[in-house]
Amino acid sequence: MGPRARPALLLLILLRTAATQGRPPQSHTLQVILGCELQEDNSTRGFWKYGYDGQDHLEFRPETLDWRAAEPRAQVTKLEWEVNKIRAKQNRAYLDRDCPEQLLHLLELGRGPLEQQVPPLVKVTHHVTSSLTTLRCRALNFYPQNITIRWLKDKQFLDAKEIKPEDVLPNGDGTYQAWVALAMLPGEEQRYSCQVEHPGLDQPLTATWEPSLSGTLVTGILSGIAVCVIIFLIGILFRILKRRQSSRGAAVNYALAECE
Repeated sequence: MGPRARPALLLLILLRTAATQGRPPQSHTLQVILGCELQEDNSTRGFWKYGYDGQDHLEFRPETLDWRAAEPRAQVTKLEWEVNKIRAKQNRAYLDRDCPEQLLHLLELGRGPLEQQVPPLVKVTHHVTSSLTTLRCRALNFYPQNITIRWLKDKQFLDAKEIKPEDVLPNGDGTYQAWVALAMLPGEEQRYSCQVEHPGLDQPLTATWEPSLSGTLVTGILSGIAVCVIIFLIGILFRILKRRQSSRGAAVNYALAECE
């Protein structure tokens, strides 16, 4: 049974020994992990461990109020720390009482965001190689993480062996994204559909690949629009020139009338 929540303090301390007779100073790493975890049955467990140069060094045992030395170098520190029995009782009180209380308080503060359900945005994309066509069913920006994505062929669910495993990745905003890819022969894309189940959805969502307009059709549409725009501009220019000619003709007739 895995932990439901586990806050911990992790410290990384770089140590440097002083130079001794003819020996240059040396660097060492001291790691500290301190915290508690809440199990699914609401029981708690505290932990307080030290590591030295990447190896286990010391571990506090609250049930016996002593330290376990994981290597010979830790024996001196172990004996020195076990002299102070009051400090050992304080350590146990923190792991058994204070840390779980803080954890429960943090869980209560975060209960709203943790229980919020964000439904996925589902779309199917199309990818073509030299010999195969691949459809990829993508579920985007959903929470919580658990999601089920399945492919159907002619409205019948496919065997899991025919499908590539589902990939679920976290987003930077706390939501998740997932996709499942399916390879097929070109021309069979319309026989396949994708079904997504998620706690944020009232019912399973089904999506299919919708072919986009072909390049030739898009080019034809754009060319038609360009021709219409050119014709429209020519019409405006023709009307402007016609008005100018009419204005000039009226001015000449007026001048002749004055001469008469």
